[in-house]
Amino acid sequence: MELQELVRAALAEDVGSGDATTLATVDAGARARATVTQKAPGVLFGLDAAEATFRQLDDGATFERLSPEGAWQEAGTQVLRLEGSARALLTGERVALNLLQRLSGVATLTARYVEAVQGTGVQILDTRKTTPGLRTLEKAAVRAGGGTNHRTGLYDAILIKENHIAAAGGVQAAIQRARAAYPDLPLEVECRSEAEVDEALGAGAPRLLLDNMPPAQLTAICAHVGDRAVLEASGGITLETVRDHAVEGLDFISVGALTHSAPALDLSLILESLP
Repeated sequence: MELQELVRAALAEDVGSGDATTLATVDAGARARATVTQKAPGVLFGLDAAEATFRQLDDGATFERLSPEGAWQEAGTQVLRLEGSARALLTGERVALNLLQRLSGVATLTARYVEAVQGTGVQILDTRKTTPGLRTLEKAAVRAGGGTNHRTGLYDAILIKENHIAAAGGVQAAIQRARAAYPDLPLEVECRSEAEVDEALGAGAPRLLLDNMPPAQLTAICAHVGDRAVLEASGGITLETVRDHAVEGLDFISVGALTHSAPALDLSLILESLP
């Protein structure tokens, strides 16, 4: 979803027929300044979305970015100063912070995973387990946290999983049909055992998704495959176990939690009236 459209929908959901509290208590011509502060350590991302929120309510609002996106910052860091209609700042506060906190949370969790595998050569990937409507923003947040994007959707890469294999009549049939239909798309096959790995390699799969394998099994499979395919591990890998899974010969670890379970980064907006 395009950013302006997404913000418009979010404001419509929150504001409805009008911000009753602000309309009742704040003069129409009142001006204010506000400062957004990071209240927990992490990686900031989502300032475009926050600014777009306030601009839709006051196209004359001005912004000063006080901290860079994509960098780890400590609690107490001021990140954004804005000035404009007091009504607009108050009405847009929650939507702007919701977006900023959500996206910063994704960037922060990604940065923690990336740090956990530092020095191994393994890259951290996201998945399609994103918030509906926020995929483009959440995948950008993953990049801001140092991660790498997997496929964007079902249209830009082929990932043959066990249900596809069953429906197609086997690994070889699934790969052949995928190659015939979409010869230019990247192709990957999910494998759960060495036998499935060999079957996928024999059918010409250039990339394998090693699903729910413990580190010892991953190590053995990576040694067995060598440079015959690009290798990705996935399935139940947590921040506590990710380094154990980053074994020699593995190229990627994909983590759905980056987007489906990232806790929001705590931020606050404090407003001051202007004369």
